[in-house]
Amino acid sequence: MTLEARPAKDRIIDAANRLFYAEGIRAVSVDAIATKAGLTKKTLYYHFKSKDDLIEAYLISRDQPNIALYKKWFDEADGELADKVETLFFNLAGSARHPKWKGCGFLRTAAELANMPGHPAMKVGALHKKKFEAWLSETFSKHGMSSSEELARHIVLLMDGAFSTVLVHRDPIYFESAGRAARGMVAAAA
Repeated sequence: MTLEARPAKDRIIDAANRLFYAEGIRAVSVDAIATKAGLTKKTLYYHFKSKDDLIEAYLISRDQPNIALYKKWFDEADGELADKVETLFFNLAGSARHPKWKGCGFLRTAAELANMPGHPAMKVGALHKKKFEAWLSETFSKHGMSSSEELARHIVLLMDGAFSTVLVHRDPIYFESAGRAARGMVAAAA
């Protein structure tokens, strides 16, 4: 399907995804997104009444694919539960080695909107993080762990801390270190 044959709304969200992730939400103008989508600004505003609505749609579009990727990595990983959790971090380290990697889009957006806690995108980001945590907790619970919620919270803290540290230092080794720590926590809880 050619660019022009795709629905305008999809083209706008795709353009927003590429530009917001690469440059940040504040650095990217609505004009730039319209141009990248091959549409007019008027057409963009027909589908999204404001840039804030577009930022929200950007994060919504990343939610399910990100969680699906984590689940895929987990399901395809070899070994025991602790090994599978560690694999999530090692796969993130692999992603962080790509030159276009910019970190977690949800965390980066939250940082840019830190003074706007009621922003719709902040709610989407919080929900995404809670969905991931709930999936981990459910996974731990299925493996007979009694403190699954607390363990999931610890793993999320390790992961988000690693995202931030890798972004600051540009060194994926922090994901690997966090993965070993997560592995140890899960193994100890089993």
